[in-house]
Amino acid sequence: MFRKQKEPTHDQGPAPIQSRVTSILGEGTHWKGELTGKGGVRIEGLFEGKIDLEGLVIVGRIGRVESDLIKADTVIVGGSVRSDIKANRVEIRSTGRVWGNVTAVRFSTEEGAYLRGKIQMEEENLVEMNSEEDLSDHEESADGEKAKPELKPKKSAKRG
Repeated sequence: MFRKQKEPTHDQGPAPIQSRVTSILGEGTHWKGELTGKGGVRIEGLFEGKIDLEGLVIVGRIGRVESDLIKADTVIVGGSVRSDIKANRVEIRSTGRVWGNVTAVRFSTEEGAYLRGKIQMEEENLVEMNSEEDLSDHEESADGEKAKPELKPKKSAKRG
């Protein structure tokens, strides 16, 4: 009657390193530089520089990031970010403020969130892409100028 029911045994090891915070930039800390590698980071201070992580980036309520590009698996913004963001998942919380363009596979905002920029939704995993586009952006012509992409003319409607 009062038998203890067997609970299903699920082998729940630690969460993958990409989905958890492994480093913290604390409140009152100002860091300038480049952040690369694997793992997750929570920013509660000020970070200035490039972020390119295989993992999670959380900008806390009092955190600030000033960068040209934040590239990560997941970016969660609760503070202020002045940067373009390229990630598989981007979430802007109600206290979050973003000034920059966002490219993501999944995008969400809470009521009260602020975004000044463009949103581009993608259909595939951005971080795992072998970005030939990124390589072509940096190709230079023989005279040292950056190569510009070819523009295709728009189809115009024939007027009769």
